[in-house]
Amino acid sequence: MQLLDEKYWNERYQHHQTQWDMGMVSPPLKAYADQLTDKELRILIPGGGNSYEAGYLWENGFKNITVLDIAAVVTEQLKERFSATGIRVLEGDFFAHQETYDLVLEQTFFCALDPLLRIDYVQHMHEIIRPEGKLAGVLFNRSFAHDGPPFGGNVTEYEELFSPYFELKVIEPCYNSHPARQGNEVFINFIRK
Repeated sequence: MQLLDEKYWNERYQHHQTQWDMGMVSPPLKAYADQLTDKELRILIPGGGNSYEAGYLWENGFKNITVLDIAAVVTEQLKERFSATGIRVLEGDFFAHQETYDLVLEQTFFCALDPLLRIDYVQHMHEIIRPEGKLAGVLFNRSFAHDGPPFGGNVTEYEELFSPYFELKVIEPCYNSHPARQGNEVFINFIRK
């Protein structure tokens, strides 16, 4: 397995090897954001990539948005793109990030991590999400023939992994995935215990 560090992700962006990028807000995350009423939520988008969701949230009145990514190539682009907004863009390692949030939006970050880091991801999410805060977004509900990323998973695995730390309010197949991902995603809405 190759090292999935900042060098790896910078090279992926520099060489436009970003086939996970839909070029738009993820439909399940858009639908979720559309039903949120508290515009003061402190929101984190980890492994944010091109962060279409951050732009959408800003345009819809959310003002406490942080995008975190390990790749300087993408964070520099985002800083320029979002310069006229209050969206905070940070370059850094998710596992070293210590701020706390009311909501973390999951969009392709979990599946980009080496599966050996999944328990660390869950534990760190529990640390940075405030009590009663939420982790919401999409996870793959399939396996992949290649040696990732992305890395797949399934509902049973996710239930076992997350349930010690979160109340699993929703974990169900997405009815509104992007056509390229139809039938391959589950929507999650987990509440921190």
